[in-house]
Amino acid sequence: MKILLSEEEIPKSWFNITPYLPKPLEPPLDPQTKEPVSPDKLLAIFPEPIVEQEVSEKEWIEVPEDVLRVYSLWRPTPLHRAKNLEEYLQTPAKIFYKNESVSPPGSHKPNTAVAQAYYNKVSGVKRLTTETGAGQWGSSLAFATQFFNLECEVYMVRVSYNQKPFRRILMETWGAKVIPSPSPYTQAGRKFYEENPEHPGSLGIAISEAIEKALTSSDTKYSLGSVLNHVLLHQTVIGLEAKKQMEKAGYYPDYVVGAVGGGSNFAGLAFPFLKDKLTGEKPHLEVIAVEPEACPTLTKGEYRYDYGDTVGLTPLIKMHTLGHEFVPPPIHAGGLRYHGDAPLLCLLYHEGYISASAYKQRAVFEAAITFARTEGIVPAPESAHAIRKAIDIALECKERGEEKVILFNLSGHGYFDLAAYDMYLKGELPDT
Repeated sequence: MKILLSEEEIPKSWFNITPYLPKPLEPPLDPQTKEPVSPDKLLAIFPEPIVEQEVSEKEWIEVPEDVLRVYSLWRPTPLHRAKNLEEYLQTPAKIFYKNESVSPPGSHKPNTAVAQAYYNKVSGVKRLTTETGAGQWGSSLAFATQFFNLECEVYMVRVSYNQKPFRRILMETWGAKVIPSPSPYTQAGRKFYEENPEHPGSLGIAISEAIEKALTSSDTKYSLGSVLNHVLLHQTVIGLEAKKQMEKAGYYPDYVVGAVGGGSNFAGLAFPFLKDKLTGEKPHLEVIAVEPEACPTLTKGEYRYDYGDTVGLTPLIKMHTLGHEFVPPPIHAGGLRYHGDAPLLCLLYHEGYISASAYKQRAVFEAAITFARTEGIVPAPESAHAIRKAIDIALECKERGEEKVILFNLSGHGYFDLAAYDMYLKGELPDT
């Protein structure tokens, strides 16, 4: 039912997919000059080791011992065979999921939070600012900073701040200062706050506030939970472990599925497998990104340069985008409410190595309930997007009589999302 690795099998290096890309990644552009951004601009908000990883073309980057020490609190994570779900669906398909919900904050996010906290600490930084949607990233950074004696300031999208008070409490328990965004405390947030003190906010606005605070404080840097290359790099511990576990189980996936907001949990699982597709070793592997119809960046966005935040403080990056001023409806999968996606993911999608699907909210929660009642874990609404697609693939296999192997990432649990489940069970959840 589950495949385990020993602590000694935690990956000692992260995998960088950049050397295997079908074409070079377009460089980020300076918002003022529209020329490729200089490292100095990146160093204003990130420490030097992070900037080096962001532009690195090395295939393998060693995981520091201090990071491995913290990883070992919960890694390696188990790989589960979802036999109960298979039996419920009466499908010949074999369904596996990587269980990232077992980390202390309950999601995959600490894989990069711990690494970023470490690199900022050794670079002399005293405080980290960040944004968070559903609160998984904010709580993960709050958790990580405790191990390296750093202060943590989190701008939490207001709709999630109101929907998910227990995530806020968790962040505060780990010592973070949590501010609903948009807020009156930054120039970036003040405009939206004064127009509407109950503005639902967006990840783009929260990013603008966190970056502004980092730029105006000499001892402070900014930390990002998704989208950028170094974040996706750190998350590849998921897929590297999963490859070992699938090999132990005697299978290789026909489908690799993950939810996409910015791209970190998806890339973390998929990139080590995508290497096999890019090299021609597994040409028929299907890699599927799943997003909400309320924020369909891959399925309906344009592939172009855009800002990573709402105000325009970040470099312009080439990505699939709905426009940096887009404010998604207040769906409960707060971690997927982002107007763009990771440039690495977008390039691979644009070149046809990845496909994408989008679902409305009720269909996602229907799948989440099915998973909870068969496998016993209440999934995060974000993760439930991947579950929805995995179930649909399994049902297609049932119709065709195909014994395909499906692997998806359970990126986090939903125990702080029970208010959303309550709305669904009462028939009150909007179908956005």
